[in-house]
Amino acid sequence: MDWGLKNRLSRIIKPSTGKAVMLAVDHGYFLGPTGGLEDPRKTITPLLPYADSLMLTRGVLRQCVDAGSPIPIVLRVSGGNSILEEELSNEDMTVSMEDAIRLNVSAVTLSIYVGGAHQHKSLINLGKLVDEGQKYGIPVLAVTAVGKEMTRDERYLSLSCRIAAEIGAHFVKTYYCEGFDKLVKKCPIPVVIAGGKKVSEMDALELSYRAISDGAVGVDMGRNIFQSDAPVAMIRAVRAVVHEGYSAKRAYELYTAIKNDKKNKKTNGRMTKAVAAPDFD
Repeated sequence: MDWGLKNRLSRIIKPSTGKAVMLAVDHGYFLGPTGGLEDPRKTITPLLPYADSLMLTRGVLRQCVDAGSPIPIVLRVSGGNSILEEELSNEDMTVSMEDAIRLNVSAVTLSIYVGGAHQHKSLINLGKLVDEGQKYGIPVLAVTAVGKEMTRDERYLSLSCRIAAEIGAHFVKTYYCEGFDKLVKKCPIPVVIAGGKKVSEMDALELSYRAISDGAVGVDMGRNIFQSDAPVAMIRAVRAVVHEGYSAKRAYELYTAIKNDKKNKKTNGRMTKAVAAPDFD
């Protein structure tokens, strides 16, 4: 692995802990204005100080993220599908490596659909992207998308992750499953877990804790952060699990404390304003 590629990967997977907290906000590429991302800038900005990297599309990056931000970017470069289609695996490349370089990204990413109707195209696209990444020193993250008919078990996810590694992906994002530790052992590249659909904060923290304990290098979480009742408190709690070894219970206590502290500050602020308001009667 060349120096430049290693350097970019180290911006995402932090050398100090060997772990990563990625914030995924690329959902709109096929879901449109999904809940919590109707106004991407408003959602993303307060979370940036607590994320190690940001995974998103070039449109949202250009329009909704301050160019002065030091946040490492993992750029989605595949698309062409939408939630209106029955078959989501019909993706193709939507961004050139040249544009990714112009955006100064730390990594590029696309989905692969092992077992899907368009498996072949998605895997060939991964191979082409890896070739381009090697040429310019840009790491490639493969995302193991799961079709509606696929079971998210260790056998299937291990198959998908191993194929991604064999083609040359530098790290892979997949789902947590029973026997996840076996999956990690069978995959020769770093594994990051997907947050998946919104669940309770405690369940999301438990998922993060189990995944890290079983060998994941980090989490790439979206909806369980930006759809939380307290997104900043949630990402800080996830960060405590990933980088500081907090248990799910201890992290949830941190989440609750930060959430309540923010509520108290808002309440006190309203009371101060009420007291200071001039009397026009």
